[in-house]
Amino acid sequence: MLYVILYEQLGNARIFGLNPFRLFGYVSFRTVGGAVTAFVVCLLLGPWVIRLLARWGIHEQVEKNPDVLKDFNNRKKNVPTMGGMLMVASVIVSTLIWGRLDHYYVVMGIFVVLFLGLVGLADDWIKLKRPESNGLKMKVKFGLQLLLGVVLGLLLLSYASQNGYEKTGFLMFPFLKNAGIYLGIFYILLVMVVVAGSSNAVNLTDGMDGLATGCMIIVGLGFVVFCYVVGRPDYSAYLNITYVPGSCELTVFCAALVGAALGFLWHNCHPAQVFMGDVGALALGGAVGYVAVVLKHELVLFIAGGVFVMEALSVLLQVGYFKRTGKRIFLIAPLHYHYQKKGWSETQVTVRFWLLSAIFVLLSLATLKIR
Repeated sequence: MLYVILYEQLGNARIFGLNPFRLFGYVSFRTVGGAVTAFVVCLLLGPWVIRLLARWGIHEQVEKNPDVLKDFNNRKKNVPTMGGMLMVASVIVSTLIWGRLDHYYVVMGIFVVLFLGLVGLADDWIKLKRPESNGLKMKVKFGLQLLLGVVLGLLLLSYASQNGYEKTGFLMFPFLKNAGIYLGIFYILLVMVVVAGSSNAVNLTDGMDGLATGCMIIVGLGFVVFCYVVGRPDYSAYLNITYVPGSCELTVFCAALVGAALGFLWHNCHPAQVFMGDVGALALGGAVGYVAVVLKHELVLFIAGGVFVMEALSVLLQVGYFKRTGKRIFLIAPLHYHYQKKGWSETQVTVRFWLLSAIFVLLSLATLKIR
């Protein structure tokens, strides 16, 4: 919005001989603005939202946790949840202010956050109103995520066809110079898997004070870099990576994700005053998955989001192994609970997983140069 008002309309205006409005034409400037705006919104509105959620009785339901976790999580039973609504709103507001709404990828990013936020909101609300329920039925929740993947895949293919962009249907490989395989119609399946998988992986990681939020900040910062270089023809040519026209504007969107998570972490760090709930976890996870798809960095997301991948795999392995043998690989899944059960404090688990996330993101950034 500011791009249109201050750059397109007033870009040539001068004040005391200076041309300050031209700053709004630079992605780098609007990226900083997007991050700061989302951070400030979350930081300032956080206390009001927390009080409102507490007044409405929207609290964490620790009684649904496994018995082995109740001793760890009893203190959390009066902590408000569904605070992710604040992050979703912050991302959307910040992107509307600082992003270019004439860019297809930006509008689609807002749609992804809003859609998955509503799915998560419905899931949280059902859990709250029906204590005996686990929220939306898994088939319904997963089906909606897959439906979103189908819609995104079709829209991306259609947009690429209309604009002559030939790389959309490809799966690109990191560490190789512009190497990939054409998936054709199976590209839609790839989008479904990446968006739904990323959304659910972040949701599974959200179990400790600041854990998912901190990891999301680190991964988001990595994708701010990816958005910027992939969307620049000069940088992408120099680094031998696939150039995606228009994707540079997603830098603002990613920065808004990071800023919102930073502002939320202020209230979500140990001891947490509020939890994000599915409304925040599904939305932010799906948003990062969507960005990875647009950038042709789906496999790089697997590296950068290593902590999220570990958490999701721990659940899949645990369930699969238990069904086959009746035994468990981990003391409890997801993985962060396993280490808590082994004696690590919640803060130790959180900070160590943050460190792992930083290492994974650094490894993913190395793929830009190792070709």
